[in-house]
Amino acid sequence: MTVPNRVVLPAMDMNLCVDGEIEQGDIDHFVARAAGGTGLIITGCCAVAYPVGCASTKEPGLSEDRFVPGIRALADAVHAAGSKLCVQMTHHGKVARIDTVEGRPLLVPSPPGAALDLSALGDNTPEELRRMAAVTGGKQPTYHEATREDLAWLVRCFAEAAGRVRAAGGDAVEIHCAHGYVLGGFLSSADNKRTDEYGGSLENRARLAVEVIRAVKAEVGDALAILVRVAGREFGEDGALTTAEAVRAAALFEAAGADAIHVTGWGRNPFSNFTDGPLPDRVGAYTDLAAEVKRAVSIPVIAVGRVLPEVGERAIAAGRADFAAMGRQLLADPDLVHKLRAGEPERIRPCINCYVCVQENFWDGTPVCAVNPALGNEARLPPAPAARRKHVVVVGAGPGGLEAARVAAERGHRVTVLDKSDRIGGTLWFSSLTTPDNQRLLNWLKVEVERLGVDIRLKTEATVSSVTALRPDAVVVATGAVRERPAVPGGDLPHVHTRDTLRALLTGVGEVARIPRLLRVIAALGKLSGITTSPAAIRAVTRRFLPTGKDVVVIGGSLVGLELSEFLAARGRRVTLLEEGQQLGVAMAMPRRWTAVRHAGELGVTIHRHATVQRITREHVEFRVGDRTLTARAAMVVTASGVSALAPLAEELRGVVSQVHVIGDAGRVGYIEGAIHSAWNVAALL
Repeated sequence: MTVPNRVVLPAMDMNLCVDGEIEQGDIDHFVARAAGGTGLIITGCCAVAYPVGCASTKEPGLSEDRFVPGIRALADAVHAAGSKLCVQMTHHGKVARIDTVEGRPLLVPSPPGAALDLSALGDNTPEELRRMAAVTGGKQPTYHEATREDLAWLVRCFAEAAGRVRAAGGDAVEIHCAHGYVLGGFLSSADNKRTDEYGGSLENRARLAVEVIRAVKAEVGDALAILVRVAGREFGEDGALTTAEAVRAAALFEAAGADAIHVTGWGRNPFSNFTDGPLPDRVGAYTDLAAEVKRAVSIPVIAVGRVLPEVGERAIAAGRADFAAMGRQLLADPDLVHKLRAGEPERIRPCINCYVCVQENFWDGTPVCAVNPALGNEARLPPAPAARRKHVVVVGAGPGGLEAARVAAERGHRVTVLDKSDRIGGTLWFSSLTTPDNQRLLNWLKVEVERLGVDIRLKTEATVSSVTALRPDAVVVATGAVRERPAVPGGDLPHVHTRDTLRALLTGVGEVARIPRLLRVIAALGKLSGITTSPAAIRAVTRRFLPTGKDVVVIGGSLVGLELSEFLAARGRRVTLLEEGQQLGVAMAMPRRWTAVRHAGELGVTIHRHATVQRITREHVEFRVGDRTLTARAAMVVTASGVSALAPLAEELRGVVSQVHVIGDAGRVGYIEGAIHSAWNVAALL
């Protein structure tokens, strides 16, 4: 099989099928990536024994001829767009939720041992827990240790499924032997405790996958390429699959007839180490694992795991991999390959690693993307050209304002952006300090509005008179949320900061009047030196010098408070985090939230839940937890609670300007996802 380039879309479940049959939404999704230039399209999980062994009834089935027309329609559409189609074949084994729903025991190599540590779920809201439980109807799983008859049946299922892919005109199949699915379960000694010929040695544990590969090869011959997905390492449990074992298994798979090895990774407990695998938070997380496998095989190796374009380029050039698989990045920007081909990598809309997309899979939903509102509804791309060119004035150069300006200008409008700050980005700029991936989004927005000729006027206060003087046809208000000081005694002391005054402290702009004189001088010197104009520079400098005392209390444990706590603790501060409720990081997607809470604990952040602040003194914060009154030393207090939506300018403009729209946190606090999506929705209709 010859593909147009070395970029691969790895399997990302979209949950758009109906009773296992591929629908138009799924086709549109994959075709958008193919039309954007992606060389090889791999579908999400497709069930070889549908509905047996399924994680969802919304995943494609491969077990009956009724599924062939949908696969054929997908293959034809992908081919017409210039790409090749690979169908991933799976049996989910111990995570086959539909088996539990329908009263079947889960097919496993051996009964599972100790239960997973579920303590991270303490940071889930009741609504999230309800939605997760609803997927299995509240039923508890039971297990069936696979017999030889079961294994023979399973091998036939994979072979017959591959035959249907061939009949449908597909180009390749991918046999999934990772992520705890049944073949991966047999391969890992953490799951496989058998004493027969399918357990014990690595060769025995790989035997089932080898039999599947051989059966598929016998069924399809050279009509389809056969990919095998294997974890280059499993994380988080004793006895988990090691890299040395994965390398040996890959060689066995090649000998059995595999045409390529796709090297992934897997965190064995999704509630504690999902961000180790299968969706890592570290850039290029599995390229070293792919390189180890490549040294042991002569067939192509696909690297995955936050493979940004430059990471994939280096890995291929160094001979550490043959193909670069980019999942979340291609969800964020389906035109990635075309932009690379045009020599415009700066125009690629970046994935910000927020895990909003994958969170939906925990309750069988269709993934959404914080930065790409068209994901799952590709018919929205591209936004239609405007019927009449208008002058659109956007107030606020944060993420919502810049996205509104970008989409409006893309549609043909003349756009003017006003912002009272000395730089674009708003809260996105500040959040780049704690979350560097956000800086990539800001850089992209900056490139796009400049390319489109958007008129950005900084250090410009937006008032009714200054806005109306521009004679706009429409005004979009994107002024962000209002952040209040704690309404307790001592809440107005000079060492008590909101996110806005903390930004002023670190950048030298904004509410500097409330900062003590010495710290104002330090901030001004940083501004003069240019350090405070770069989030990356601030991150680096503050590891050596931070203009705060050692003891910091952060009030509010949602997204902002949790990220700030981690940021400050990583810079040697003794941080106490106070949260009124039970859950921390609620505005974060669940996998990122679970990891952030764990990281905060590892960095020594002292966390108090159900904590109510009573008063703030110059040296302490006094708070209550239940019937106890406690104190925490505080040279600085940062309040990260009390965030509310408010857009007074919009109210003043109504009746003066014909169209006034409010987006982002000014209308409803929703952080980056809310800002980008609300901006898109408004600008696409102007």
